Amino acid sequence: MASTSDIRKGLCIKYNNDIYKIIEFLHVKPGKGPAFVRTKLRSVTSGKVLDNTFSAGNKIEDIRVETQKYQFLYNEDTQYHFMNTDDYNQISIEKSILDSPQLLKEGEMVSISINSEDGMPLSADMPASVVLEITHTEPGVKGNTATNATKPATVETGASINVPLFINEGDKIKVDTEKSSYIERVKE
Repeated sequence: MASTSDIRKGLCIKYNNDIYKIIEFLHVKPGKGPAFVRTKLRSVTSGKVLDNTFSAGNKIEDIRVETQKYQFLYNEDTQYHFMNTDDYNQISIEKSILDSPQLLKEGEMVSISINSEDGMPLSADMPASVVLEITHTEPGVKGNTATNATKPATVETGASINVPLFINEGDKIKVDTEKSSYIERVKE
């Protein structure tokens, strides 16, 4: 058993007969009244997100998880297949568990949290950023770097991302996986 002071991003807990992963949390100490923790929880089974407030000092039932590195192999409809690079075991994960499946390309390394009790995959954490190649975008115009104007571009995984006007087809860009947004152009 853990208490509300142990709450952190990525912690998996049992709540309302389901397993939830904490996406966001905020410890609040109002001037009047007891402290509390405001959380945003994602159901591991259904992918539903719910807001919940825990009173300070409440006991929460945490789940023991193992985190291992897996390599993304391929996807079939809503199933995404990964391979453990140590023992070559393969597992498949439902699309709803993944944070940004549209940014996954073959060979990408992902950290997967697995429930120690029953071996069920609970969550998959993408790297903070990925490097992807632009496959389609309107031609860039020289000198359009001063404004913050953007244009839509399609990357090699099929995702659409807004990029600055100077980005062209064939350029490699770094993409923030949490926000699915452009970070910078990658020079080779």
